[in-house]
Amino acid sequence: MCTTAEENYLKAIFKLSYEQKNGVTTSSLAEHLATKASSVTDMVQKLADKELVNYIKYQGVTLTPKGEKIAIQLIRKHRLWELFLFQNLGFKWDEIHEIAEELEHIKSDLLVERLDQFLNYPLKDPHGDPIPDQEGNFPKNNSIPLSRLNTGTKGIVVGVNDKSSSFLIYLVKIGIQLGTEIEILEWHEFDHSVDVRINALTLIHLSYQSAQNILMSEKST
Repeated sequence: MCTTAEENYLKAIFKLSYEQKNGVTTSSLAEHLATKASSVTDMVQKLADKELVNYIKYQGVTLTPKGEKIAIQLIRKHRLWELFLFQNLGFKWDEIHEIAEELEHIKSDLLVERLDQFLNYPLKDPHGDPIPDQEGNFPKNNSIPLSRLNTGTKGIVVGVNDKSSSFLIYLVKIGIQLGTEIEILEWHEFDHSVDVRINALTLIHLSYQSAQNILMSEKST
C-alpha cells in the first residue's frame, strides 16, 4: 500500500517522464510538486526501497513496472472521477480537477470498475485526455495542438494541455469548449499568434501559448 504522498510522486514521475526521456530529475519533481529538493530526494529513496522507482543519485528517476502500474491506475481513477463530476453532478470543467485529485486516492477497485461501467466505459475525460482501461492501456489519441495547424485548415477542439482553472475559464469566455470548430485564418510571424474563426461565426485572436494548449482533431474537407 502507498500513502497519498507516495502516489502523488508516482503520478508526477509518470507525467514528467514524457518530457524527460532519460529519467526525471529531482529538481523538476520539486518544481512540479512545489516542494524542497531535499524532500524529493528522501521520498524518491523511499519509493526506490519499495521497488516502485529506479533511482541513482545525480541521475534521473524512472518508474519500475510496479510503480508505473500504480501511476496509470491513479490517472484512470482521476479521469473517471472528473467525467462523473462533470457529467453527473453539474461541475464545470474548471472545477473538477481539484476534487478528482482527492477522489483518485480511494483504494476500492470495485468502486472504480462500477464507476467505469456507470459511465459506459468512456475513452476521454472532460478535458479530452484519454482514460486508460482496467489493464492500463490508453486509447489511441490523434489530437494535435492548434499551433500545428496550417492557415486555411479547420479542426474540432478535442482537449486541452493546460488544465488550470484560469485557462479553462478563459476558453469559456471566448467561446471555446470541447466540440468547437475552429478555422485557422492567419498566423502572425512577429509573435506566432493567430486569427481564427469559431463555429464559422466569431473572429478572435489567440496567443501562441493558447494555441499550444488547445488540442485539435483536424477536420477533413
